[in-house]
Amino acid sequence: MFRIRLNGLWRNPDFVRLWLAQGISDFGSYISHLALPLTAAVLLHASPMQMGVLSAIEVLPFALFSLHAGVLIDRNRRMPLMMLRDILCALSLLVVPIAAWGGWLSMPVLCVVGFLCLSGEVVGGSAHQSYVANLIGKDRLVEAHSKFMATASTAQISAPGLAGMLIHWFTAPVAILFNAVSFVVSALILRTIRAVEPPIEARRRESVWREIKAGLRLVWDTPLLRALAVQTCLWQLLNYMLAAVLVLFAVRELKLDAAHMGLSYMLGGLGSMLAALSAERLGGRFGVGPMVGWGFVATAASWLGFGFIPGGVATSMLWFSLCQCLFSFGATMFSIHYLATRAAVTPDVLLGRMIATMRFFTVAPAPLGALAGGALATALGLRGALYVIGGLAAMLAWYVVKRSPARLLRVLPRRHEEGAVGVG
Repeated sequence: MFRIRLNGLWRNPDFVRLWLAQGISDFGSYISHLALPLTAAVLLHASPMQMGVLSAIEVLPFALFSLHAGVLIDRNRRMPLMMLRDILCALSLLVVPIAAWGGWLSMPVLCVVGFLCLSGEVVGGSAHQSYVANLIGKDRLVEAHSKFMATASTAQISAPGLAGMLIHWFTAPVAILFNAVSFVVSALILRTIRAVEPPIEARRRESVWREIKAGLRLVWDTPLLRALAVQTCLWQLLNYMLAAVLVLFAVRELKLDAAHMGLSYMLGGLGSMLAALSAERLGGRFGVGPMVGWGFVATAASWLGFGFIPGGVATSMLWFSLCQCLFSFGATMFSIHYLATRAAVTPDVLLGRMIATMRFFTVAPAPLGALAGGALATALGLRGALYVIGGLAAMLAWYVVKRSPARLLRVLPRRHEEGAVGVG
């Protein structure tokens, strides 16, 4: 009889359930990743500045709530926080199709929905990363993140194509309804996980601000974490500048419709899949730190490429897909090694605060990037803004490869004691 032999983390049923729940919500999220900005650009005829404001408000929760979320995660069980994220996102996204069918959909409504969804992600996403480290152990983090990224890549390949068809046939709000359902399914699967979380360490609880300060001090006093935080912060600034411009550029300059864009994003997801499948092997051969740097190089090259895409729908779609593929490869390669590295150097008692602090440093400035992208496109035009963003990204990639202390890291560091990372 034919039998499938399961190896590694696939033999851990609770990890499989966690992986499945995350994969389903990823699939839905990639639908909205295309459907939400298309709703603004096509149905509501948003301007470049309005797109920048939408992107800025979507990531504003990282600036407002990240540091407090870290304390909340370290003080409480992670699973209920992950389920709360799914429920909040599902309810928020349901507002879009209801508003569209009721005739009261507007840019402020989209902004509120984006804000609520990302508020849930600030807490639930950080709790998920902390939960993974406790569930499978830090020595298997690269394997775990590779599996999560491979699934996210599969969603990235398939979901935009489905989103493009749904938007083309039924309009974008219907596609967003699918995402809401995916979060409900994810929450139901999370309820089936049987692993008991380790008890919260019994210790005297200090004030919230003192505990926030401990997370800040950990990141800033650990040279590796500090370097990763600064360079990722700059990358995210540029990424959100791009996000404010790219969909409008594709729709108005390249004349791509929802079906064309869905296909382009779907083909672009192949790069993410390739990175996820090869990350563990490449990191082992060339080093964890160098792969972070080369991930930056790939994303910078893709951003430069967007600005040079020629006209003509068929040609534009081909080049847009290739640039998306290169971007997805670089971003996934960087993310896998970045996430594993920062968890490996952090004591368990500070894991939630470290993740939240890093997310604060790296994503909180993103609203400024989104607003800057909208302003840049207003001043220079959509294509001119892409030239500037790509040039700045190339400068950042050069620094990460040539000067960042992370470039010297060959294997994941091991830190077993709090004192080893410079916190008291």
